[in-house]
Amino acid sequence: MPGSKTQTNREKALLAMKKPPAGGYFVWDGKDEDERPLTKQEMEAGIAEARARRGRPAGSTKSVTTIRFDKEVIVAFQATGKGWQTRMNNALKDWLKTHSPG
Repeated sequence: MPGSKTQTNREKALLAMKKPPAGGYFVWDGKDEDERPLTKQEMEAGIAEARARRGRPAGSTKSVTTIRFDKEVIVAFQATGKGWQTRMNNALKDWLKTHSPG
């Protein structure tokens, strides 16, 4: 129809939030603390904490680069599990102690 506008998913979600759900909003029974809904302040604090933990740690001396290694080198380090990049960095630092990089 001319002049009619189809709603986006976001608009539909916002409209649905304006009406209470069929069973009503959740009401905490006051017994199980794990089921208590977060307050606005708790929610904002959680969001702020999650955002603060993102990115490189303050004071990091590492720099980002692109480098190519043989597949078997990468596979060997990845097979050691989480933290393989740190272990690779440490192996290179150990190598520098006994070798000249030139």
